[in-house]
Amino acid sequence: MTAPGSATSVRPAYRDANVLRWLAAYTASVTGDVVYFLALSWAAARAGGPSQVGLVVAAGALPRAVFMLGGGVVADRFGPRRVAVVSDAVRCAVILAAAAAVTWAAPSVGLLVAVALLFGVVDAVFMPAVGALPPRIAAPAQLARVQGMRGLSIRLSNAAGPLLAGAVLVIGGAAGAFAAAGALFALSLVTLLGVRTTPLAEAARAGSARSELADGLRYVRRHRVLAPLVTVIGLSEMCFSGPVATGLVLLADERGWGASGMGWIASAFSAGAAASALLLTVAARVPRAGWAMCGSLLVTAAGAVALGHAPSLHFAVVSGGVIGLSSGFTTTVTGALVQTETDPRYLGRVTSVTTLCTLGLAPVLFPAVGVSVSLWGAGVFFLGCGAVCLLAAALGLAVPVLRRAELRPPCPSPPAVRDGAARPR
Repeated sequence: MTAPGSATSVRPAYRDANVLRWLAAYTASVTGDVVYFLALSWAAARAGGPSQVGLVVAAGALPRAVFMLGGGVVADRFGPRRVAVVSDAVRCAVILAAAAAVTWAAPSVGLLVAVALLFGVVDAVFMPAVGALPPRIAAPAQLARVQGMRGLSIRLSNAAGPLLAGAVLVIGGAAGAFAAAGALFALSLVTLLGVRTTPLAEAARAGSARSELADGLRYVRRHRVLAPLVTVIGLSEMCFSGPVATGLVLLADERGWGASGMGWIASAFSAGAAASALLLTVAARVPRAGWAMCGSLLVTAAGAVALGHAPSLHFAVVSGGVIGLSSGFTTTVTGALVQTETDPRYLGRVTSVTTLCTLGLAPVLFPAVGVSVSLWGAGVFFLGCGAVCLLAAALGLAVPVLRRAELRPPCPSPPAVRDGAARPR
């Protein structure tokens, strides 16, 4: 196997065939996720009515949140590539089995809940594993580019997935949509099998999954960069992993902009995020990454407040684009910083912590959106989002080691160091 840091891999990540194979697998997987969730919601609405859709979707979100940290332990214990391949194969089998079941009999709420639960458990294992692969396939100096490519992949998948789901739902119903999602997972699996990874020194076994999980959490807590960085990630993503989408709907309804207005704002947000991902994909480096992260958080805070108090739809669309650009930049830089600072032997567990902060806890915040908007209006909700981002920026600026963080290859730590002590700079 070729080491990521060797001479053959110093080319830009977007020209590295191995990285592109990983990106193709990731894109197919995310697109499959989008098609699967839309098919699941569609089938639930047909089987039990609108009231059952939330129950079925929550059945999938709950195990993903509960088992996410355990998924990081599995990735670190058995290796992220092996775990990603096996969990991808299980996801494919589960969804194809669901397609077969729906083909032969009308979908029931019980069947859909069972599928959602099983898929959520497996997804909790897959996500930390696939997220821990970049340092094993790319040189450390290329991690920001890889994260930018990942951001572009997510935007492409979120744009293409609903179109594909709508087409297959019209042609083949829920069974056809599940089959399409299963085919995408199969494509992801086949492509992932062609990804070459660099073997790394294994961490000493703590003796049990629980103790390894505790060891990983202790590693994050004691690491002088990761501890505040994970907190910044949690704060910066708290509003932008889903709640803002609901807030946009309520804002457009409150201002009388209608569905088309909401669509324009959401499109501007996506375009801004895609632009930041593209910029970081082609950029040779991100100088003063810590300062840049804090600056983008300040811009996001200002954009959120401006959006909530926009005097017109045009102003709101511009604000949405600014938020997408700055928040997309923050997500890419913080992701690259995590993978630059983390000892690769702990990367699965650290990835599971950050993924839990960005995705696993978002469903808990959805009820707060409706309550705050109904009591105080959409402007107050977006003001709160801006305050949270401002708090994240203040934390980044207040911690000197985070403020001065750079995206550069870390110095190797001695094997005996297990507490995340800072590397010499």
